[in-house]
Amino acid sequence: PEIDENTVQSLTEQQRKEYAQKPKEAGNKAYGAKDFEKAIGLYSKAILCKPDPVYYSNRAACYNALSQWDKVVEDTTAAISLDPEYIKALNRRANAYDHLGKYSEALLDFTASCIIDGFRNEQSAQAVERLLKKFAETKAKEILETKPSKLPSSTFVGNYLQSFRTKPRPVGLEDSVELSEETGKGQLQKGLKALESKTGPGYEESAEAFDKALELGDLGEHEAYAYNLRGTFRCLKGKHEDALADLSSSTLSTLLISNSVTMIMEVRPKVQHSHSIDCERDRR
Repeated sequence: PEIDENTVQSLTEQQRKEYAQKPKEAGNKAYGAKDFEKAIGLYSKAILCKPDPVYYSNRAACYNALSQWDKVVEDTTAAISLDPEYIKALNRRANAYDHLGKYSEALLDFTASCIIDGFRNEQSAQAVERLLKKFAETKAKEILETKPSKLPSSTFVGNYLQSFRTKPRPVGLEDSVELSEETGKGQLQKGLKALESKTGPGYEESAEAFDKALELGDLGEHEAYAYNLRGTFRCLKGKHEDALADLSSSTLSTLLISNSVTMIMEVRPKVQHSHSIDCERDRR
């Protein structure tokens, strides 16, 4: 008879077991022929007759071939609940967890599989080693991403900054020049002044001021300098990608200014020469 829920309910336990065998065997043939969708339907009928860990695991193998990882987890979990020491189901679920990026769950399943199997399966043992490394890398990345960025000790910052040649403040940012702290240049001046204190709070104030300076903008010729300073402090805080972006902006701004100055120096003599010729013509 056609197997459905109504048919199964009228069967004895022995009959269910017998009826389940036929679709299971047909499912194996379909799986061997790589007709996974057909095999899934046949294994589903076998499960309807008799929820067996092997049938669930076989259907999970079909989902595995189709890369339907969530369904692999669902069926292997059902198989393991019926047979907690079913090594094939544990390995299959571990592989699915690995593809889903659930490394801790995959590691747990592969470890359980190795223990049950007495560490005889070299492939599972290698998977444990690989996942330990992957899990550690993932956790380390999470910790670094959530770790609040802060400056190292004032001694470290001071020594780091002293490794560069000390230069006087750029013209226009000296203490003698009155600048509003509501402007980018004012914040840049404030940061440079705090930097000279060579203290922890001073360095923190500098970092905040350099951030604010670029946020406010209108820095003119000091823009490249501001990017350089903010990039330096971002690097000290361990925000290396942001630091690289700032230092790249600093380099680009410096290059643009340099090219502009070069162009002016080249054009100015030509303009002066042209003006001299015009004056000479006027005198004639």
